[in-house]
Amino acid sequence: MGVRRDLRRARRRTDLAARTRIERIRDDDGTVREVRVAPLAPRSTRGSTADIPFTNAREAPGAVVLRRRENGAWRPVTAADFAREVTAVAKGLIAAGLEPGGRVALMSRTRYEWTVLDFAIWAAGGQSVPVYATSSAEQVEWIVRDSGARFVMVETDENAGTVATGTARHPEPPRVWRLDAGALPELAALGRDVPDEEVTKRRTALAPDTVATLCYTSGTTGRPKGCVLTHANLHAEAANTVELLHPIFKAATGQAAATLLFLPLAHILGRTVQIACLLARIELGHCPSIRPDELRPMLKEFRPTFLAGVPYLFEKIHDAGRATAERIGRGASFDRADRVGVRFAEAYLDKFLGTGKGPGIGLYAAWALYDLLVYRRIRKELGGRVHYAISGGSPLDRDLSLFFQAAGILVFEGYGLTETSAAATIVPPLNPRPGTVGLPVPGTAVRIADDGEVLIEGGVVFGSYWNNPAATEAVLTDGWFATGDLGSLDQDGCLTITGRKKDILVTSGGKNVSPAVLEDRLRSRPLIGQCVVVGDRRPFVAALVTLDPEAVAHRLSAGELPPDTPMSEVVRDPRIRAEVQRAVDYANEAVSRAESIRAFALVEGEFSEENGLLTPSLKVKRHAVTTAYAERIAALYGDG
Repeated sequence: MGVRRDLRRARRRTDLAARTRIERIRDDDGTVREVRVAPLAPRSTRGSTADIPFTNAREAPGAVVLRRRENGAWRPVTAADFAREVTAVAKGLIAAGLEPGGRVALMSRTRYEWTVLDFAIWAAGGQSVPVYATSSAEQVEWIVRDSGARFVMVETDENAGTVATGTARHPEPPRVWRLDAGALPELAALGRDVPDEEVTKRRTALAPDTVATLCYTSGTTGRPKGCVLTHANLHAEAANTVELLHPIFKAATGQAAATLLFLPLAHILGRTVQIACLLARIELGHCPSIRPDELRPMLKEFRPTFLAGVPYLFEKIHDAGRATAERIGRGASFDRADRVGVRFAEAYLDKFLGTGKGPGIGLYAAWALYDLLVYRRIRKELGGRVHYAISGGSPLDRDLSLFFQAAGILVFEGYGLTETSAAATIVPPLNPRPGTVGLPVPGTAVRIADDGEVLIEGGVVFGSYWNNPAATEAVLTDGWFATGDLGSLDQDGCLTITGRKKDILVTSGGKNVSPAVLEDRLRSRPLIGQCVVVGDRRPFVAALVTLDPEAVAHRLSAGELPPDTPMSEVVRDPRIRAEVQRAVDYANEAVSRAESIRAFALVEGEFSEENGLLTPSLKVKRHAVTTAYAERIAALYGDG
């Protein structure tokens, strides 16, 4: 078992495991109230993240730091090549009129040019403003106006049209370049007469406390707020996670690390992964889509050694594995492999952590059989070399994490927000804890407030919201950031997130219910697409559920339903409803009867960005969903 071997090999490197210094502060009753982890990387006192490409070019000019996909092949990009391209584009931005401290919006999917532009904007002394490629004209209008961005880099003609529509009434609409129309060569040509020394002058004038980027929140509860992140914030995140993870990954696998980045670069997790990889000279490639059917071929080509994703990705990989098994008549075998994998991984972790004897002979034999039949196919789908994955954005179902461990892929959960420069906590690399989001990232502290709210302090925490002092004062007190999430710390200091403070439902019987636990478990079942748990001021808890389109398509193609069955009939089919009920029963296993889902409504269609029910980072807009389906919710309670 790959992960078993890696853990054993890494555990022997006790010098790596013992590098982190942890301080736990307990209440009088022994409850851990606060945990601090000392930094592994020194706090930056000079320079900025803009220096990374130039430091790499000076220290290791021939090192391959990126791979760029061109004409169906991955072309290596050396440190020297990348620094030259960054310089050329920075000179073009200067020639176009970008002033030190000026802001440039980037509206594109994840691609190589995004990375060049990010570092070029910094090298020219500017500040980047990421915008999701799927943003509406209204969202673009607000971000461009609020940030004061004078330039916008877009990917496509459609993006350019969105910007034009959104900013048509601005007194001075921004200047727009299109990546698909050769924006980078155009900028390089524009800046030919700007001396390289001007770029060096602007770059070296940046300091750790200089603003690096305005990252706007996803806006699940209203208008997005611009998080002001400095170069010191980004350095604290990237440098400490690199020092924590990279030596262990190399020691455990014996491989040079490489990753394929597919998270949106407008999302802070994708952004900091990118910075960390360049800082550590980890080979980095880009894929513009997180859709499994588009991502899988790229993974097989690039063959990464680790991945960074969101639970949606791991859920879809699992579901695709099951669908493939069903197509070849091995659906029942996959389900058994799922159950065996969870039991095996749990038993092995107990042994590894010193809390159990480990798997017995029979369980080992069952695991070995399903490794041949199922698990190796999962590894193959990810390119065949992946040993580790990092999951963030929302909680990952514990059983799903254990399944991937059984398949030879250890998934480390992390937790953070835009306001914390991505990860504020991460599962310790040599001490996996499925079900928790781990310990604070080195240099960070986590405290649980009296009402259960998670508070975070450290170098990764932002300083303010752009143009919004009232919102800043509401969440920052003496350097501690109030996350709005509820959680608890175990005796080792590992954090478990139990829900959103503002999402807590209070039934008419007075029972407090956190919907996150139920929703996470529901979404982990193969047929479920998205879901929202409801019940605030109602007599019981209920749920709105959508079906996964790929799972429905598979049932239609497999003949389980007539091939022309409309979705309006699919959601009423007794077999479908029975399977959804089994998913509901699985979710209810995690809560008390008073908190359990008593009724559900299957709704046609999906929650998506296009219909305004999902954010670009794939989070459900709870208020938008409950408003859109108000009549269906009322009917669940007999009000309709």
